[in-house]
Amino acid sequence: MFHPDIRQETALLLVALLVVITVLEMWFSYRENRKYYEKRDTLTNIYLTTLAFLLNMAVGGSTFFILHYAWHFRLFEIHNAILYWFVLVVMQDFLYWALHYTGHYCRLFWAIHVTHHSSAHFNFTTGFRSTVFEPLYRVFFYLPLAIMGFSAVDILYAYLVTQLYGNLVHTQYNFPLPKWYGLIFVTPSHHRVHHASNIPYLDKNMGMVLIIWDRLFGTFREENLPEPVKYGLTHQPDNLGPVNILFHEWKALLADVKKVPELKTKLQYFLNPPGWSHDGSTQTARVLQQEYENTTI
Repeated sequence: MFHPDIRQETALLLVALLVVITVLEMWFSYRENRKYYEKRDTLTNIYLTTLAFLLNMAVGGSTFFILHYAWHFRLFEIHNAILYWFVLVVMQDFLYWALHYTGHYCRLFWAIHVTHHSSAHFNFTTGFRSTVFEPLYRVFFYLPLAIMGFSAVDILYAYLVTQLYGNLVHTQYNFPLPKWYGLIFVTPSHHRVHHASNIPYLDKNMGMVLIIWDRLFGTFREENLPEPVKYGLTHQPDNLGPVNILFHEWKALLADVKKVPELKTKLQYFLNPPGWSHDGSTQTARVLQQEYENTTI
C-alpha cells in the first residue's frame, strides 16, 4: 500500500523525532531538577531495549514468514487505501490490547512483561524498557490481521508506528490536550496510571494508541488519586542486575510452583493472574482493589 522507501523514510523520521524529544526531556528534567531520570535506570532501559532489538532481528524472518503464510488464507481484501490503513491500525491496536491484557492477567506472560514495569522512574526511556522475550510469541496475536488480508510488511510497519506512539506517552510532563482526545486516544496521564504501583491503578489503561478498549472492557482508570503516583512494582526486586532484572519473576514463579505437589495447582500458578496463591497468602490486583475500595467507603 505504501512504497517501501516511504515506509523506511517515515520510520527513520519517527525514530529520530523520538530520540530528539527524549534528549530534550532529559535536559529539561535536569535543568528543572525534577529527577525524572536516574543514570543506572536509564542504562538499564537501554540494555533491555538492545536485547529486545537483537531478539527482534533474530526472529524477524520467521515472524514475516508466519504472517505471510497466513496471508495466503486471507478471508477478504480491502482495496481502498484509507480504509485499509484505518482498519489495520485499529485492529492492530485492539490485538495489542489483548496481548497486553494477557501479559497482566496470566502470570506466565507477566513473568516476561514484568521487565517493562520494573522501573521506579517514568520517562521517555521507560518506553524503551522492553518486554524482551515478547517477539517470540507476539506474532501469534497478530495472525488474525494476516487472515483479514493485511500483508506482513504492512502489519509490521503498523506495529512500529503504534509502538512509537506508545513511547511518546511515557512522560510525566503534562501537555494541554482537548478533552475529546483523552476519550479516544491514550494520553501520558492514562499511561502514568498504567505504570503506577498504587493499588487502584494496577492493571489499568493497557491500550497503546486507543484508550477506547480499556473504556469498553473495564480496565480504564483516571489519574485521580489524592496520593502521588508511585512507579514500579508492588514488590521491587532487591537485585537490579542485568540478569535478575530479566528473570526475577521467573524465579518467584518457579519457587511458588515447587511449593505444591499437585499438577493442577502448579498449572494454576502459571495461568492465573499475578498474586494468585493456592492458600490465599498473596492476592491478585483485583482482590487488593476490592479490599482498598471497601476500606475507603
